[in-house]
Amino acid sequence: MISARLKHHLDAQGLPYDMVRHPYSVTASESAEMAHIPGDHLAKSVLIHMEEGPFLAVVPSNHQVDLQALQTMMDRRLGLAPEFELDQVFDDCDTGAAPCVGAAYMLPTVIDNSLSGLDRVWFEAGDHKTLIEMRGADFDALMERAKHGSFCTVH
Repeated sequence: MISARLKHHLDAQGLPYDMVRHPYSVTASESAEMAHIPGDHLAKSVLIHMEEGPFLAVVPSNHQVDLQALQTMMDRRLGLAPEFELDQVFDDCDTGAAPCVGAAYMLPTVIDNSLSGLDRVWFEAGDHKTLIEMRGADFDALMERAKHGSFCTVH
């Protein structure tokens, strides 16, 4: 099931996408495995907390946010947002299945450079059984207003 806000935003952008169903999974890495897609092509979202409010950091599912690098890039003290804040922001999604499209939730977004220029990209649709699949060029267009940088490490 796709979240209502995500669907509205994607439809408003007019960019083509497909929904890919997969067996229930808890983590983004598991979703990639269950859907038989490369982990470095599945964009996962990490809610980051700063004094001015939360923002979304987007990295490949087989990577993690390097908070030190992100703090340097943003020139701010940052921390991971607590789970209750995730549930408040993504109130039309299952816990832990937040889409990486911050604009659909009025969230500032930063995306790791490694997710740009890919042939295909997948990301959470808002539950634990559905991914959105897009051509990489369409994903790049969807994320063009996000801040771009290098701030992740392989885990």
